[in-house]
Amino acid sequence: MARLGVNIDHVATIRQARGGNEPDPVAAAAIAELAGADGITIHLREDRRHIQDRDLRLIRETVKTRLNLEMAATEEMIGIALSVKPDMCTLVPEKRQELTTEGGLDVRVNLQQVTSAVERLQDGGLIVSLFIDPDPDQVKAANKVGADYVEFHTGTFADAPDWKREEEELLRIGNAVKLAAKLGIGVNAGHGLNYANIKKVAALGGIEEFNIGHSIISRAVLVGLDRAVRDMVDLIKYA
Repeated sequence: MARLGVNIDHVATIRQARGGNEPDPVAAAAIAELAGADGITIHLREDRRHIQDRDLRLIRETVKTRLNLEMAATEEMIGIALSVKPDMCTLVPEKRQELTTEGGLDVRVNLQQVTSAVERLQDGGLIVSLFIDPDPDQVKAANKVGADYVEFHTGTFADAPDWKREEEELLRIGNAVKLAAKLGIGVNAGHGLNYANIKKVAALGGIEEFNIGHSIISRAVLVGLDRAVRDMVDLIKYA
């Protein structure tokens, strides 16, 4: 059965809106784990718009499952990762003006930079994943740079305007999963997944972990974080 990694970035987003101490993403991580999450995901962005350095340090000290740190392949972030030692680093593209990550990392275009980042993180004893589009050329490039995992960007599937496009994107994801498995790369997936569409992707098989944030935190506002996490765990479990 696939695992669930809960992204708690938007708990910090709410906190930063007022600049105070509540809600606390450290407490949110603990609640998510107690509710059945298999891991916690956070994105320490260069502009620090939500998760802060202090959050990362405290979550690293308190998380009981696995910590996945999403990060840009920059000198600053590589240094932080090597110091904090998350269980996994996921390299993502990052533009300051974007509301959220808009697509996968173009490994082919940034081959030298990504190769260097992967090697340095792995030399530090870290597992490295690349957040990429479910494209065969990107999967092959991820294999070339020596990534341990890929995380497929499922946003295009989630935003599909009609059922035909949705089925096309689902097939694209499925083929990318098979190729990654053939090359010996671990597979995760995330972005735009919610309570309505997760079962279709989970039913594909071959995906080890789904990293889901916005949908879970949005639901938590209405029903509580414990219930929101448990509901998503059940959907993945019985897909």
